[in-house]
Amino acid sequence: MGHEFNLEAIAARYYAPLYRFALSLAKNEVEAGDLTQQTFFVLAQRSHQIRDISKVKCWLFTTLRREFLRTLRVQSAHPHVEFKPEIHDSQTVSADALRALDAKTVLEALTEVEPTYRAAVELFYLGELSYREISETLDIPIGTVMSRLSRGKEQLKALLAAAVSERSQKIIPLKHDEEAEQ
Repeated sequence: MGHEFNLEAIAARYYAPLYRFALSLAKNEVEAGDLTQQTFFVLAQRSHQIRDISKVKCWLFTTLRREFLRTLRVQSAHPHVEFKPEIHDSQTVSADALRALDAKTVLEALTEVEPTYRAAVELFYLGELSYREISETLDIPIGTVMSRLSRGKEQLKALLAAAVSERSQKIIPLKHDEEAEQ
């Protein structure tokens, strides 16, 4: 039997992390909002089917991910991003450079991480899910979650290194004109 849920309390608690996760998936604010709303709509329809109220967080993230995948199938848009070893192996990112990156740059780089690894990274950092919750959401063992997070973070690090390098090449140093001072 299902439980009675306080949908307002659940929405207040999980809307922001669900929206961030949806935004990381959809890359579009309108679609992210639609996915988040659809997730809560499905919860309102099916809350009676949830047996364990402590699993509502995992249920929400799993539902949002399924809704996103359903949307992709309907749109027949399956983007493919390849991992580039030359970027991964050749560059590192300093701590100062990482602090200088803005959220948009990080999210753009995240879109280039292989989808298999990206889902785990997004759920962990944007969805704030634990390893166990990610395991349940993606229906994979915890060890696989850990390896996907590790590989995803390595890919993201390499992509951010490339972004920092590209950014620093665009900076034009100002030359000091000694004659102008005289």
